[in-house]
Amino acid sequence: MKHPVDAHVGKRIRHRRWMVGMTQQQLADKVGIKFQQIQKYETGMNRVSASRLWDVADALGVTIGFFFEGLDDARETARAAESDFMADKEALELVRSYYAIPEAQRRRLFDLARVLSDAA
Repeated sequence: MKHPVDAHVGKRIRHRRWMVGMTQQQLADKVGIKFQQIQKYETGMNRVSASRLWDVADALGVTIGFFFEGLDDARETARAAESDFMADKEALELVRSYYAIPEAQRRRLFDLARVLSDAA
């Protein structure tokens, strides 16, 4: 069973990686591991060692503390995991498809989505 702290740290890794527009493969290359290990960290299936967390933080341009921000809130929201956006298979498929689009086209799609959401 996943430990809630491992799951929270993994979500924060995934969140930051997406915010900087980095793929799992790109992060894995920067850290010197395989992308499958990044997947395991992001799902909380594997615990991130202190030295590896240091490397991930450096690669993502944040402090180690970033990964623990909101941990107290996470305990409360863990009970509502079913409503977690990334737990939604359709949402996850949409995100994967989005990142499969070439960057220039992806940026235009993102701008379109932002305009549409502002109009809603």
